[in-house]
Amino acid sequence: MNNLSFLRGSILFAIILLVFGLVTCAQAQTTSSVLLNDAYATLAQAKHDYKGHRVRAMKQIEAALGELGGKISSTGRNHEPQGTSDAQLRAARGLLEQARTGLSGKALKHVEAAINQISIALSIR
Repeated sequence: MNNLSFLRGSILFAIILLVFGLVTCAQAQTTSSVLLNDAYATLAQAKHDYKGHRVRAMKQIEAALGELGGKISSTGRNHEPQGTSDAQLRAARGLLEQARTGLSGKALKHVEAAINQISIALSIR
């Protein structure tokens, strides 16, 4: 009888840990989705003079959101001067770096590819 109580208690404890882990994972994905949307909107406002790397980064962000079951919910329409545009790309890269901590699998790979595209874009003058 004592072993049965211990087994039930262990199973209950394991279930509680599992549920807590899933809630934490879901919260991380929600935070990452918000950051990804913000990064996308920030990139959308930048100028179109980065030899396609800005747009490639935006497509990677879109793919990452797709892996999380989401889609782009915000877009920027105003294009900024070059200096402001560079700052927008740096800000988007910072958002992506924050989002990266809550991701794994294909979504993480897309975010890392987007970060790489932004870094290449910022090296172009």
